Amino acid sequence: MHLDVQRLHNFYYRSALGRVAQRVVRDQVLAFWPEAKQQCVGGFGFAVPLLRPYLPDARRVIGLMPAQQGVMPWPAGLPNVSVLSEETLWPIETGRFDKLVVMHGLETSERPSALLEEIWRVLGPGGSALFIVPNRAGLWSRSDRTPFGFGRPYSQTQLENQLKGYDFLPERHATCLFQPPSERPFWRKTAGMWERMGARLTLAVAGGVLIVEATKRVQ
Repeated sequence: MHLDVQRLHNFYYRSALGRVAQRVVRDQVLAFWPEAKQQCVGGFGFAVPLLRPYLPDARRVIGLMPAQQGVMPWPAGLPNVSVLSEETLWPIETGRFDKLVVMHGLETSERPSALLEEIWRVLGPGGSALFIVPNRAGLWSRSDRTPFGFGRPYSQTQLENQLKGYDFLPERHATCLFQPPSERPFWRKTAGMWERMGARLTLAVAGGVLIVEATKRVQ
């Protein structure tokens, strides 16, 4: 079940915890994809907070939001690139995207198999997708204070096995959001420290969010 777009917007843009989460996850996305010059970049679910760095140089940026969630105009102050779409029937031609970010899309989908087939369709040959999902071993998937507390959390093995079943080749993975999902100022102020520590001690401290990069495999 998809969360309402207004609830997602309020978390990422109006709450202190959401703004920290947005920055941490976006920084990790940029570590995977530092640039997308002259490429077509898409987002599905509620991925638009992560797409802003690609607006200046990408050939095109499109934010797809499922009808069950609702849509909001984005980005603020610039021409709208946000589109309302059916969850498994996107108004995008086959092979359009070079890069695609999926956040709050896969774990909340009632038809994940059909969704993965649609993601595979819209990626160009060798195109890559970043799947950003709640980590079942992390604290964020156990709290309904954040959007990562809804839907099906994944382990790395579960997600990668699911992707392989739909002709995706998992390439790289990462975890982030090691701080507790708390609004207390101490945790927000020390977020950077927790991210640095967590990156070195991932076996001992499970991050709240799992990210897997997968490429489209063409026979």
